[in-house]
Amino acid sequence: MSEGAMSGAIEFHAGMNPRRLRVIFFVLWGVLLLAKVALAARLPLFVDEAFYAWEGRHLDWAYSDVPGLTAALMRLGTELGGNHVLALRAPFLLLGAWLPWLVRGIARRWFGERAGEQAGLLALAMPLSGLLGVLALPDVPLVVSALLCLDVLARLRARITYSVLLELALALVMGAFSHYRFAAVIVAGLAGILLDARGRALLRDVRIWVVLLVGACAWWPLWQWNLEHGGAGWRFQLLDRNPWSFHADGIEWLPIQCLLVTPPLFVLLLATLITAWRKRNEPDSPWRLLFGITVVAVPGYFLLGFFADRERVSFHWPLAGWLLLIVAAPGLLAGWSQSTRRILWTTAATAMMLCLLWLVAASSTHHRRSLALSRLYPEPFAGTDEVSDWLARKGIDSTTPIIASDFEIAAQLAFHLDRSDIRVLDDPLNHKHGRAQQLQAWGLVLDSASQLPPGPAWLIVDDSVTPLKLRLLAYHRRCEVMGRLPPPEVLQVDHGLKRYLRYRLEAPGKYRDCIAPALAWVDAPLPGAKVAGAVDIRGWAFKDGVGLDRVEVLLDGRSLGNADYGVAMPGVQGFWKISTDPNQPRVGFNMTVNTTRLAPGRYWLGLRLHGSDGSVEAWPEQRLIVAPR
Repeated sequence: MSEGAMSGAIEFHAGMNPRRLRVIFFVLWGVLLLAKVALAARLPLFVDEAFYAWEGRHLDWAYSDVPGLTAALMRLGTELGGNHVLALRAPFLLLGAWLPWLVRGIARRWFGERAGEQAGLLALAMPLSGLLGVLALPDVPLVVSALLCLDVLARLRARITYSVLLELALALVMGAFSHYRFAAVIVAGLAGILLDARGRALLRDVRIWVVLLVGACAWWPLWQWNLEHGGAGWRFQLLDRNPWSFHADGIEWLPIQCLLVTPPLFVLLLATLITAWRKRNEPDSPWRLLFGITVVAVPGYFLLGFFADRERVSFHWPLAGWLLLIVAAPGLLAGWSQSTRRILWTTAATAMMLCLLWLVAASSTHHRRSLALSRLYPEPFAGTDEVSDWLARKGIDSTTPIIASDFEIAAQLAFHLDRSDIRVLDDPLNHKHGRAQQLQAWGLVLDSASQLPPGPAWLIVDDSVTPLKLRLLAYHRRCEVMGRLPPPEVLQVDHGLKRYLRYRLEAPGKYRDCIAPALAWVDAPLPGAKVAGAVDIRGWAFKDGVGLDRVEVLLDGRSLGNADYGVAMPGVQGFWKISTDPNQPRVGFNMTVNTTRLAPGRYWLGLRLHGSDGSVEAWPEQRLIVAPR
């Protein structure tokens, strides 16, 4: 269905037949589900998905980063469908497909049949909720359990039955096993209940307290894990990842949410929140309950953004709050003009199409590569398949020990190679993302040379996850653990935006002195520069331990010859104070390239670094634009 047809099909007015709305909902739900299944089958594994899948290989009630439900769902999917990304994501696709039906059902119960169909369509149209389930992440069961709790409250306000109490117990247990953040859902729910007269009446029924006790018991596995591991999970979620000091970056929450929700829908939902406040005193209405919940679940996260984590993705946190506002939004939407409604649906359809196209590009090597160095580059999905195929071509069997540089590449390899025994170096990245304690609990951390396997093994390093300014220090730290490393084989993905090093390790103790991979930088021309005529290519390159013999300049993978190497650059030595390259400070290079023989257009400028020990390492490429003559 085209974008125009989609927006036209759902440009309804207040008197549209609910039956027609129902047909539109069924059709769009089915089309979107098919698109999500196709994407889930092709999209490379996201980093966090890979680690949750690794946890699924070590089934437990709780882990350092999340409770056990996400890992269990992944394990269920792979047990039924094999070690494939679609099988791993299948349970999450089903939960995500259920979500619009939950929104639709709650809205029908409170605001009528027509409002229910419209709310279901809005839940489909908002990219954050419409695409939920494509990735196997804890937010899928978390949001579903939050909506289930709301559905239960909607029914309990009318009548308390044992079937509804059972649904509440299941929703609370499901949420507790989904994520630490379900605690915020509970706080929001209690705020709504305490503001609502009917909600407060529920708290006088002993059966409600029995169910709440069952929900509280579901948190015990997470408490037990933290008690046994020094509170590592609590410490990461509450302290390590959150500075708890004011920072102005929180203001970015508003424009980010506006774009993700889509601007017209964002305005509609904020207007719905204001309406909930204004109508809070209407007798027997759910507005006070809705306001109490959403004021915590939406503005509450906005305020939290000024004090909490700035480094990790958190744009999806208010999703449950937005969906609750969608439940009540159709009444306001009916009062908008026809042209305004058309803008809302057209914008939502456009945003959904753009998100789908971006995910399609992320699932295609060719299209992902074309986005290299742009702000749309899908870095979290890059390199997984290529590095796994790289190892498979090397003929690594299931008995050859593999050591990974950090938890990210280790988890990805564990899934693609169908292994549970991959060892991991004690990298700062493991601690930054709260996974170090879990790796220690599994006994998979390798932090000294005495733990190296007795025979040949492979060390796989994701070089691109370490900022350039920290790489030399990272190389030296690996030498402290592994001893002197042999020359690495280099795999560059998407022009080197993802870069991997592969080492074949012999028996421990064979290597003593530290020889690090080469480091380099092109000072001129700058990335993306337009050039014409004679172009001076200048920069520096060095290799700790042995030094470089020569620096070869490449254009679109073709050699242009060797640069003049050995220019004195004391500034480089001053910055890399720990460098042991014997050529320091004479590590600069320059070369003049005549571009008059090149056709105007875009090229990729790269380096090939030749070490004195015979090693040859490719360096990431940068864009060069040859201007028309």
